[in-house]
Amino acid sequence: MPARQLDRSAPGFEAEFAGLIGAKRAAEADVDAAVAEILAAVREGGDAALLDYTARFDRFEADATGLRLPARRIARARDAVPAQQISALEHAARRIRAYHERQLPEDWVYSDEAGYELGSRWTAVEAVGLYVPGGTAAYPSSVLMNAIPAKVAGVGRLVMVTPTPDGAVNDLVLAAADIAGVDEIYRIGGAQAVAALAFGTQTVRPVDKIVGPGNAYVASAKKQVFGVVGIDMIAGPSEILVVSDRRSDPEWIAADLLSQAEHDISAQAILITDSPAFADRVSAAVERLLESLPRAAIARESWEKLGAIVVVDSLAATAPLIDRIAPEHLELAMDGADALAASVRHAGAIFIGRHVPEAIGDYIGGPNHVLPTSRTARFASGLGVPDFMKRTSTIKGDADALRTVGPDAVTLAKAEGLEAHALSVGIRLDAGTAPGDG
Repeated sequence: MPARQLDRSAPGFEAEFAGLIGAKRAAEADVDAAVAEILAAVREGGDAALLDYTARFDRFEADATGLRLPARRIARARDAVPAQQISALEHAARRIRAYHERQLPEDWVYSDEAGYELGSRWTAVEAVGLYVPGGTAAYPSSVLMNAIPAKVAGVGRLVMVTPTPDGAVNDLVLAAADIAGVDEIYRIGGAQAVAALAFGTQTVRPVDKIVGPGNAYVASAKKQVFGVVGIDMIAGPSEILVVSDRRSDPEWIAADLLSQAEHDISAQAILITDSPAFADRVSAAVERLLESLPRAAIARESWEKLGAIVVVDSLAATAPLIDRIAPEHLELAMDGADALAASVRHAGAIFIGRHVPEAIGDYIGGPNHVLPTSRTARFASGLGVPDFMKRTSTIKGDADALRTVGPDAVTLAKAEGLEAHALSVGIRLDAGTAPGDG
């Protein structure tokens, strides 16, 4: 069964389009109560609870000393990975690092007319925890994308947690962690790992922020510990919007759509084109490619249930539609791609040109592949260096500066009924020259 097709000129388009972008894609698992119990147990029981949950859920028995992977095991993992894969990881790491180094924010300071010196300075988060899924959902590319910006920001302690079901360790993930500069690696997962990072145990020291993807239990745990620690985002299913004219190769576009559909049955792939004939060719190419993809069953369910092809009169005028979708990934495989890209307000990442498939961004392009999903690109950005830093404002001034602005501060404080606030300024104004000022 092909994906649905929408025609922008059809009378019922608006209702169909609203249904497309408003469809509930991810099944919401009712796990909050179970996660709350796990968090409380680890917070209270420390290592004992952490080890119990690890044995129960990951079928991995260990004592506390066996939770942290030693440097020799990480080195052995790197040696076990084929040289070609190590070379590819190192190439990707160089590109990711070079891009993110340009994101480092700068401190600034200026003096105003009152005589105050006002500034803003940036400091790195001291300790960050990185959650990396285990088993079949182990992605070394995500290790690079999460860890490298943290290190560029200046994070001093980067802790990775990853489950090892039945004790199996993913060497490629460990190699990526080593290349990215991860400082500590623990073989724990699930909500119990998030609890250990947030609250600390006898073995795992707590961190200040937790990043990285995970299942419903991990997502719920991150939401529940927010406030004790910071978190990056709660990511939904992956998505791609491709805007293409008839000059593209339909097989290329079909492959791009399936590159997201194969992630998950809740992923979404949408094509916008100005050619009904091209739409048909892409639809046929999708069917051909599905015959040989290893994850064809997943990709087919995603494409048939959530995918769509939208036919419009003019691609140049599609920015309003794109902004309503606010896609995680936006590919512009068309003439005039630069102009359209410049008019788009809401997209996690934009891939401009026929030779920039989204998969380049997943692995080796340089920009981060941790991006806002589920239309959150309307207000959120992809992961970057500033996410691992904090901004602190500074104010420096003398008695003359206080005399210039102080009276209005007193007025505003009294208007709010906060007399001690008013007093803390007024007492200095009444005193004249303050100690150390003259």
